[in-house]
Amino acid sequence: MGKETSKRIQTSLLNGVEKKALIWLAQRQPAWITSDCLTYFGVFGSVLFAVGGYLANENILYLWLSVLGLVIHWYGDSLDGTLARVRDTQRPLYGFFIDHTLDAVTTALICIGAGLSPMFRMDVALFVLSGYLCLSLYTYICVILKEEFKLTYGKFGPTEFRLLLILLCILYMYTPWGEWHCEIGDIELGVYDIAGAVISAILFLIYLVQFVGDLRYFGQRDPLKGAKK
Repeated sequence: MGKETSKRIQTSLLNGVEKKALIWLAQRQPAWITSDCLTYFGVFGSVLFAVGGYLANENILYLWLSVLGLVIHWYGDSLDGTLARVRDTQRPLYGFFIDHTLDAVTTALICIGAGLSPMFRMDVALFVLSGYLCLSLYTYICVILKEEFKLTYGKFGPTEFRLLLILLCILYMYTPWGEWHCEIGDIELGVYDIAGAVISAILFLIYLVQFVGDLRYFGQRDPLKGAKK
């Protein structure tokens, strides 16, 4: 039930352009580059992001290291499956296991790295992480129950999320917005904290909307015993 062979649903804003770019890159990878190499390369990118975020407390220009980490993470995480499909070397069980197990690790590293940086409070970064992981868990449940692998929600997916984070890093380095703060009760929030809270709220809202819709769907597919049709 529900493996990498499930129907893949991609509706993100950049999906068409990204797919062409990934196929072009996959066709030009050296023979010694494997899908596993790319997967671990993506993990390295998330570590680099976290290191850059931490070092940015000493010099905000280290956020360029975080930006590089996100580019590397996109390259490895997005290209590993494409490479397997282009070379016809798919391993549905193994590929699903290693890719999405490590996705949880890389997402945690990126969000914790954001919290370690001067851009975000750690609690805000963990709020974003909780919303992202809830949606990820929901996706994997639907892979099993609906044989649908929903990689994006609406026009937003992992690639758009990385681009948004890259934009925030650049804005933090080259605009004075990071100096603005407000107090809500005893809590001091910056512009980027508020942006993080809004992103978290959107993630949880998407989760709730999907849950309500699928609750009706599964209720119809699996009615109470003895219920009238």
